[in-house]
Order: sequence, then structure tokens, then C-alpha cells
Amino acid sequence: MARTGLYKSEVKKARDSLLALGRHPSVDAVRVELGNTGSKTTIHKYLKELEEEEGIAQQPRSISAALQEMVERLASQLQAEADERVIAAREEVRAVTARMEQALAEVNEANADLSTRLDLAGKALIAARAAHESSREECQQQAVALRALEVRTTALQERQQENEQHRLSLEDKHQHARAALDHYRSAAKEQREQDQRQHEQQLQTVQAELRQLRQELIVKQTEITRVNQEGVRLVADLSHARQALVEQQALADRREQQLESLQQVAAGKQVLEAQLADRNAALASLQASRAQTEEALAGARKQLQETEIELAAARARLETHEALTLAWHQQRNHEGEGGQQAPSPGPEDTGLER
Repeated sequence: MARTGLYKSEVKKARDSLLALGRHPSVDAVRVELGNTGSKTTIHKYLKELEEEEGIAQQPRSISAALQEMVERLASQLQAEADERVIAAREEVRAVTARMEQALAEVNEANADLSTRLDLAGKALIAARAAHESSREECQQQAVALRALEVRTTALQERQQENEQHRLSLEDKHQHARAALDHYRSAAKEQREQDQRQHEQQLQTVQAELRQLRQELIVKQTEITRVNQEGVRLVADLSHARQALVEQQALADRREQQLESLQQVAAGKQVLEAQLADRNAALASLQASRAQTEEALAGARKQLQETEIELAAARARLETHEALTLAWHQQRNHEGEGGQQAPSPGPEDTGLER
């Protein structure tokens, strides 16, 4: 609370103390030096009288030190807050962009690996061509989804560039505002009393610009929040795409296992075909041997028949010879008894050949 009965000598003493310390004897500084007592109007009046008395030719000032310090504090605070928010927003946008680019690179790599596996499986597994066609269509759908994600990523990057341009525009506006303040200060030094009302108008203008800058910063924060939400959705879409790719890879592994089973069956079939060919060759050899044996058997049977015929003829001639011999012996015995000797039978009689 300001005390009553402030003297000019006290104001002069406080002013001299500030000058001795190398500080500017403004109304606020003198009031602080007095212990935060005294009316600012009274202090200002005494300072003006002291300046007139001592004839100090100071440069005219257009605004009070309190208003000038307030504008400087507001400008500094606005600059610090704007810089902190812009730096934080830039770091967040860069982090989100890096994560999206890394996720996109992983998806592209997984997609390339999956395409290679599907191509190899398509060449090796002819019997499962229809299933591979279905897998290829699914891969194409995943590629379309990836292209859509790339388009969304490009849009986010463009939006980030727009935000960066908007931030630069805000910085330019802030610099223009500071330049306007500097220009105002220089003009205020030349026209103190006349520019008092102009200073108030310009102060209102600066405050309006500050409010506008704050609103634009709020809009920027809203846009950054929306960009973060888009990034979260994009990460979710990438997760779904990665899960689909994992499922496709599992399907390709199952196709490869089926291919290995079919290859084992085909190898077994080749072995069986080779064994069947060997057996057919052995059967053909046996059939040829059988034909030769049958031919030999037929020849042996024919020879046996001829031998049997010759044997029967020989038996017949032997029986005839024996009968003739018996008859000759009987006849000879009979003739011996009659005193005559019968001639012995010759070969012509017996019918035997020599």
C-alpha cells in the first residue's frame, strides 16, 4: 500500500542510488527502491521536476517504462512458449514419421520375402496351382493395401510440410511483430507526448496479434493431435497387414510341406516303376525261356514217338523171330525123330535184318 507524505528528497535519493548502480531510474525502479511505497503519479511528477531542475537532457520517451517492460516480458514469454511448442511438435512429428517409415520398410521387406517364397512354390508345386493362384490374389490385395498405406504416409508427410511452412509463417509474423515493436520504440523516442495514444493502439494491436498467434498455436496443436491419431491408425493398419503376411507365409510353408510329400510320393512311384520294369523284363525273359523249353519238349516228344514206333517195330520183329525160331526148333525136333534134318531158318525166314 502506498504511504502518504512522500517527499521529493526521498525520490531524489532513490533516483541517485539507482544511477549510482548504473540502473535506469524508472518509476517502478524508484518505487521498489523506496520499499514499494508511494504513488506512481507522485513519483513520476517528482522525477519530472528533478529532470527539469537539473536540466538533464534525456531523450523523450513515448511510453511509460511499465508498459515497455510489460511488452518486453510478453514478447519474451511468447517467444519462449512458441519455440518450446514448435520444437516439441517437430520432434513428435519426426518421431511419428520415423516410426511409420520403419514400419513401412519392414512391411515392404516382408512383402518382398513373401513374394519370393510364393514364386518358388508356384514353380515347384504344379499340382497346387489353383491354391497358389488364390495366394497370389491375396498378395496382390496386400500390395494394394500397402500402396494405400504409402499414399496415406505421403499425405501425412505433405501435411507435415504444410505444418512446417505454417510454423515458419508464424515465426515470420513473430519477427515482424518484434520489428514493429522496435520501430515503435524508435519512433516513440522522437515523439513522446504525441504518440502516447498511438502507443496504446499499437499495444492493442500487438495483444490482438498475440491472441491470434495463440489461436494459431492451438490450431497447430489440434492438427498435430490429428496427425498423431492418423499415425496411430496407420500403425494399426500396418499391424493388420503384417498379421496377414504372417498368415500367407504360414500358408506358403504348408504348401511347401505338401510339395515335399508329393515329391516323396513321386520318388516312390519312380522306384516302383523301375521295379515293375525289371519284373516285366524278367517275365519276358521267362516267357522266352518257356517258349524255348516248349519247343525243346515238343522235339523231345516227337523223337520219343519215333523211338516208340521203332521200338514197337523191333519188338514185333523180335517176336516174329522168336516164333520162327521156336517153330524151327519144333520142326527140327520132329524131323529128327523122322530121320531127316530140316534146314536151319535163314534171315529171310525170320524176317530179321542184319
